[in-house]
Amino acid sequence: MDIQIIATVIAGILLAVAALGTIIPVLPGSLLTVGTLLAWGWIIGSPATWWAAGIGMAIALAGWSASTVLTGRNLKQQLIPRGSIFLAIILAIVGMFLIPVVGLFLGFGVGLLVGEYSRRRNLPEALRASGSALKAMGLGMLTEFGCAALASSVWMIGVIVHFSTR
Repeated sequence: MDIQIIATVIAGILLAVAALGTIIPVLPGSLLTVGTLLAWGWIIGSPATWWAAGIGMAIALAGWSASTVLTGRNLKQQLIPRGSIFLAIILAIVGMFLIPVVGLFLGFGVGLLVGEYSRRRNLPEALRASGSALKAMGLGMLTEFGCAALASSVWMIGVIVHFSTR
């Protein structure tokens, strides 16, 4: 079997894991997409693979940045301090081990709500701020997933072009 075929199959598997990683935070997401495309472009080395890898990496980086900006801007707008976010992350990690699959999300949401309630002492305000932050995180994850999926589609076009002109 040819090294180019092996590298392409492995890259395809890693890109699928990376796309899932934008939704399931335990798995690597956009960073794995960028690394996989860079390695695949370098190993194969044809103009088509470098173009596909470059365009795909740019799309994945844009999605990663957009996700971070969307979430961070909303947290600042809601005036949510780092202490509440830290508590949410701790409870998300605990939740991940206690309740498989959904525990991470549930723990983060509960942690954010508890942190905001202890700070504001007003449940409706804490619910509003926590809900808004969770919506922003969901939108960020969706944006990052869409960009990872689009980068994978660009990779697939590069695969087709490379192997059809080889």
